[in-house]
Amino acid sequence: MTADSHKLWGGRFAAPTAHALDALNRSIGTDFRLWPFDIQLSQAWASALAEAGVLTEEERDQIRGGLDVVAEKLATGAQPEESDEDVHTMIDRMLHIEVGDPASRLHTGRSRNDQVATATRMWSMNAATKIDTAIRDLQRVMIDHADQLRTTLIPAYTHMQRAQPVSAAHWMLNHFWQLERDRTRIANAASAASSLPLGSGAIAGCAFPVSRDQIRNELGFSSVSQNSIDATGDRDFVADLLYATTMLGVHLSRLSEDLILYGSSEFGFVTFGDTFSTGSSMMPQKRNPDALEIARGSAGRMLGNLTSVVATIKGLPSGYNKDLQDDKRPMFDSVDTMLLVLPAVAGTLGELRFNAQRMRAALSSSMMATDLADYLVSKGTSFREAHGVVGMLVRNSETSGVELNHMPFTTFAAAHPSFDHDVFDWLSPDASVARRNVAGGTGPDAVDDQISAARAALGTAVRRLQLIP
Repeated sequence: MTADSHKLWGGRFAAPTAHALDALNRSIGTDFRLWPFDIQLSQAWASALAEAGVLTEEERDQIRGGLDVVAEKLATGAQPEESDEDVHTMIDRMLHIEVGDPASRLHTGRSRNDQVATATRMWSMNAATKIDTAIRDLQRVMIDHADQLRTTLIPAYTHMQRAQPVSAAHWMLNHFWQLERDRTRIANAASAASSLPLGSGAIAGCAFPVSRDQIRNELGFSSVSQNSIDATGDRDFVADLLYATTMLGVHLSRLSEDLILYGSSEFGFVTFGDTFSTGSSMMPQKRNPDALEIARGSAGRMLGNLTSVVATIKGLPSGYNKDLQDDKRPMFDSVDTMLLVLPAVAGTLGELRFNAQRMRAALSSSMMATDLADYLVSKGTSFREAHGVVGMLVRNSETSGVELNHMPFTTFAAAHPSFDHDVFDWLSPDASVARRNVAGGTGPDAVDDQISAARAALGTAVRRLQLIP
């Protein structure tokens, strides 16, 4: 066959396509990875055509069997030829080699518009299950650490200033719940993709009585599209997946930033392990958290991919436009990146060691200032008044260089008559944490409940598609 003879279009043209346009139009370098899904949807389409009386049962079986052979060849390394414009053309060419004339009947009633939309949706649903699995692996590491850190205290920060003492498990679980929201967004993106466009044709629907519900059941979609114009031009599901991966990248960046700071000599709260750290080409003493830094840096690219797709979609008229050929490149990049970053972050966190003594040493009595105000409130003082009194005590502590818990009782008594000798019990970080047992707080019982809830959350997963091995 000549380069032009196997194109899925071209009968109305009297001259061959210019080489410059062929080079621009050729997308197989990007969409080749859609082949397992194109095989599956083509097999489902063959069965639907047979039910509609367009194919005989023998032709259906020849086509489905031929597609199995094509899949085996692709799985074992078959590569595109120069004439293959995209993966759909490549599979069609290979199917013709296997079964001959029946292959020419497969494209009846079908357009590459609904074909590529279907394959892309299937790929994105499968990607969502992989990302969900990788997130859950990281979350399990977080829960394991939280189990070990229940009674370990760490400073919590606001505005990057020491604020109040919390359980280190509570800090760890703060990142768990961010990832849990990411899992919800990933699941929603998979759900958005699970509307079958196949059967929509180029824009007006299929002229043959194919059962779209039959196709939906075979391919594992949850519904069929309601409008053929919308079905072929819709890429909201791509934007949804990109938004989900962007937020995932943001949350991995925040976790990484915490750990990078805590691993610095100035903090010393954590020590990085050997297998997920690198060294310096000049400074022998260095241990660099490269995986975390790459995770932090990748969030920007996730945002760029989302922006590029949304900016493309917003300027398009109804129906399919060739601009949408470039929807897959950013989607593939974001998914691939997250599937590299997530295991590396999980590995880094898994071998990380927490320095309980260093974290404890960072707890100053001024961090119990809110507890002192609460103490006065418990004695009948308004919080506004208590806030002012404790503020003066903190200023006294800073000026004198004496920690609050080392100041003489006379100083407290002079500040407010409601202070009694039990005030020093309220300056203990352990007591401060223990008092905060409200749901979602850092108290021991609340943290235990959080860990139980976190374990329960991991019991659900995004539905996995049945794929060609």
